[in-house]
Amino acid sequence: MLTPPQQDWFPKAPPLPHPNGTTIEVSDVHQLILALKDVKPGQTILMADGHYMMPRYVQIATDNVTLRSASGHRERVVIDGARSSHGELLGISACSGVTIADLTIQNIKWNGFKINSNTNVQKLTIYNCIIHNIWQRGIKGVKVPKENRDVVRPKQCRVQYCLFYNDRPKRLSDDARDIAKGNYIAGIDVMHTKDWVISDNVFVGIQGRTYEGRGAIFIWHDSQDCVIERNIIIDCDVGLQLGNPHRDSETQYHCVRCIAKNNFITRAPEAGIVTVYTKDCKVLNNTIHDPKSRLGRLIRTVFTNDGLIIANNLLSGPRISHESKSKVTFLNNIIKDLTEAFINPDRGDLHLTDAAIEAVDKGSPLAEVKEDFDGDQRRARPDIGADELNN
Repeated sequence: MLTPPQQDWFPKAPPLPHPNGTTIEVSDVHQLILALKDVKPGQTILMADGHYMMPRYVQIATDNVTLRSASGHRERVVIDGARSSHGELLGISACSGVTIADLTIQNIKWNGFKINSNTNVQKLTIYNCIIHNIWQRGIKGVKVPKENRDVVRPKQCRVQYCLFYNDRPKRLSDDARDIAKGNYIAGIDVMHTKDWVISDNVFVGIQGRTYEGRGAIFIWHDSQDCVIERNIIIDCDVGLQLGNPHRDSETQYHCVRCIAKNNFITRAPEAGIVTVYTKDCKVLNNTIHDPKSRLGRLIRTVFTNDGLIIANNLLSGPRISHESKSKVTFLNNIIKDLTEAFINPDRGDLHLTDAAIEAVDKGSPLAEVKEDFDGDQRRARPDIGADELNN
């Protein structure tokens, strides 16, 4: 059984309902491989508690399949790639409506959950999973070819209530293909997404060899209308990354109409939230704590950010690094060391205390932020940051 980092205030996933339709029960690796190969649309594969040492990459390629633990305890069902002959663990290809829930994947040198987006993957849900010691990307969604992209691009996918954590920073020995001197690592890295929700997840220790890794959450290449909310990010090199300084000739904007709101981010030395080549995106009511920030980038804007709004963010640290050539709207952001205003900032708990007088009732009402990090209603005059102080 794993003993992952856990705090009593972390988001707790509501249990899934009992499976509908036919179930397939598996209790060893051989049965799991056969079930993934033979499963029919609408069926559920139930994994017994155990440690599944995978010999190779496997994938789901059937519509409306659910893969989940029978017990509902995600730390008791471990799909382990430490002995796999491949660098990727569990793929999703050419299917719609798949749910993967209540289990752990760990120990693979490249990608944990590999979304083969170029094959038309739609409505994927990854729910209440643990993603542990994955040395390139915990969840990877690949680039979609230009031909028929609007149809094929991955739409209406969800990553919710998952825990991403690594036991230590990446080493060169973890991944011989690392293109960034040990810093080619991220939690979620997805491209050409549309209408995604990434919410209520926890990321701990997603770090490169020299602490210059990619985002705990990283979306790019013409991603549209995505919502990133209520995530907890602790000791990751970059918190949220909307876009990338690199873009190909066919990409004008990396992120369009995406919203990052109500997230807690603690100690992200490269940047708390960074926006690069975005259009009509919004960064709203996030709390970022890093008073000793190495580079002073609690929020960083780079290159083009047309129509970007950065509002009601509580930035406990030195500054915003505004490097964009676009006109960006900055509204009611606090930039000041507010360590004493949080319940337990060392552990990433950035809920407000009564000492947060500079944040309480100082925000602007925003239509996109009716609730706070905990789902509590915002007041008519909301607090700045992700938490609404409710005495």
